[in-house]
Amino acid sequence: MTHNAEFLTLNSMRFFFYFLIFIFPFKGFAQADSSHIRVSLLTCSPGEDLYSTFGHTAIRVTDSISHSDIVYNYGTFDFNDNGFYLKFIRGKLLYCLSAERFNDFRDEYQMDNRSITEQELNLSTSEKSVLVQKLAINMLPQNRYYKYDFFLDNCTTRPRDLIVNLKKSLPPLSSVMPAGTSFREAFHVYLNNSKAWWSKLGIDILLGARCDAVMTTAQQQFLPDNLMKALDSSSPEHQYVISEKQLYDIPAPVISKAIFTPMFVFSLLLILIVVISSLKNNVAGSFIRGFDGVLFFFTGLLGICLVLMWTATDHQMCRNNFNLVWALPSHFVMAFFTNSKKKWVKKYFAFTALLMMALLISWFFLPQQMNNALLPLVVLLLFRATKIFYRKDANPLSNLV
Repeated sequence: MTHNAEFLTLNSMRFFFYFLIFIFPFKGFAQADSSHIRVSLLTCSPGEDLYSTFGHTAIRVTDSISHSDIVYNYGTFDFNDNGFYLKFIRGKLLYCLSAERFNDFRDEYQMDNRSITEQELNLSTSEKSVLVQKLAINMLPQNRYYKYDFFLDNCTTRPRDLIVNLKKSLPPLSSVMPAGTSFREAFHVYLNNSKAWWSKLGIDILLGARCDAVMTTAQQQFLPDNLMKALDSSSPEHQYVISEKQLYDIPAPVISKAIFTPMFVFSLLLILIVVISSLKNNVAGSFIRGFDGVLFFFTGLLGICLVLMWTATDHQMCRNNFNLVWALPSHFVMAFFTNSKKKWVKKYFAFTALLMMALLISWFFLPQQMNNALLPLVVLLLFRATKIFYRKDANPLSNLV
């Protein structure tokens, strides 16, 4: 989802001007008549950058009397916030509601070549008054900020909540995804293309078993496209939307096939290491010994990061992560002992080999959906752990004692 971070830092004076000119007139009109106000939901297509992969949602409010045309955006944060990156990683970064002219909003998305779909909401004059008043209240400094959660509280669920709370008399929004769809399966829809294979792998590694929970109908609407479809699919007797139109349309992108996918790269690496390991010369032996240290060092480092994401952040979906079964944090230390002949070292890598074997056997039965591109990497860890266990030992079974 899109985050207009520059808005807070570069346009703060303009924002204050908009707030005075446009927000307060709305509050005044709301008490009398709001028939001159038009409220619509804007849904923007995914962009090229990872942060924009899932699209974006905003609310547009147009007033034919004051000639104002404002977009309210719940996806804003400040890059200049003290400790920005640390807060972002720990899940403690506050997002906020911002306002900007529709023309500026439209130009930004057109520049990024992202389509914009507008759905005019079926609101009575009193409902428009309430919504505008709520937006005005939410724009106050003490109310603008909120703790962002990608799955449960984001720039799409906030507008959804405003709309649904106004239309409590209508039936709930209908499901737009197959029954039993998990959070992971929902966002995989946006990552199953050649440009996003590596992003998909990284996200799958970071997110734990909680991400494989089955979504409720309401939870499906954390994605902008899902909310747009849910509003559009409401029954004729209970319409949420009056009309829908494309403000800016783009043709479907032509995605070429990628060669260097994670599965291809890890499979090639596995084959190369198996071949080099079979060579009986000093150069190959020296390379493999160095490779073992690098492999287990970075695998362990990744495991430490996953533990920190689980225990030291507020990212709920990063907990209960079964990727820690292969990315053991202890590998970070044991990487410095891959050439050791000590029995306790060999026992460690024997345990690692058995654990990798058990993981491969149970791969498709785990409570967490694992990324299949990791299979060659797990096989590689199994292969090298086994080789380390048997290295330079005439009677390796004695080390199990």
